[in-house]
Amino acid sequence: MSDTVSCAADGPAARASRYRRLRSVIATPSGLFGLGGVAIISLMALLAPWLAPFDPDMQFAGLRLVPAGVAGHLLGTDELSRDILSRVLFGARVSLLVGFASVGAGAVLGIIVGLLAGMGGRWLDAALMRGCDILLAYPGVLLAVMTVAIMGAGLVQICVAVAVVNIPVFARLMRASVLRERELDYVRAAVVQGSGVWRIMLRHVMPNSIGVVVTQLASAAGHGILLEASLSFIGLGIKPPAASWGSMLSNSRDYLAVAPLYAVVPGLLLLLLVLALNQLGDAMHKGLDTMGRSS
Repeated sequence: MSDTVSCAADGPAARASRYRRLRSVIATPSGLFGLGGVAIISLMALLAPWLAPFDPDMQFAGLRLVPAGVAGHLLGTDELSRDILSRVLFGARVSLLVGFASVGAGAVLGIIVGLLAGMGGRWLDAALMRGCDILLAYPGVLLAVMTVAIMGAGLVQICVAVAVVNIPVFARLMRASVLRERELDYVRAAVVQGSGVWRIMLRHVMPNSIGVVVTQLASAAGHGILLEASLSFIGLGIKPPAASWGSMLSNSRDYLAVAPLYAVVPGLLLLLLVLALNQLGDAMHKGLDTMGRSS
């Protein structure tokens, strides 16, 4: 009986120890850079209504493509006489919303699919994984374009497209982790004690399997933001006049010589945000590897 109890208690204690090690790995230069970059751009997006000097959709007659600093426009104006800085600040909201909300939705659905596949038996596993294989057979951009082509362009449609792209990725990660966890001693101890399948799945297997999915969230958010920018760049993203970094990069191509900041600023911010998310994701992956070696 004592062996059974100790095996069952292994889960929460080991999980707490793993999360402590993960926090220590995130506190590395790359992890801090990632956290700092994401925090700065998130604050910029959150405070956009107060930081933006003008309404992002306001047009200023006679001030088309003015240089930086003229008439209070710190980054100049675009081809429709709108303030570039204001549109950059509000465009950050679109990128973060798509990156976090849509990837979060895809992760939740993927976790459910992977958990059911890992614990549901051979036939359910085969059916769910073949569905994931069909989605994975298409490149992410093509699958997103197909989703947007069916549903139409817009913010909600972009979020759905990015979520659909991420479901099979998280489902496979979760399934692999579940298959490993369900063979460990603390799960067998729970079975011996008479716990039902649902209790074992939700109380024991899922909390200890979800760590590998959490470490993938930051990198997936970066890919989601790039996917939204790509769709907006080719005209399948956010509808005008809403501001989006991808659409700003697309519209600025014809005005690089007269308004270089029109493209440089949103491009650099997009680079910084995706780089920060990738660095944060790498730090979390290293933390997971450290936990695996120490255990």
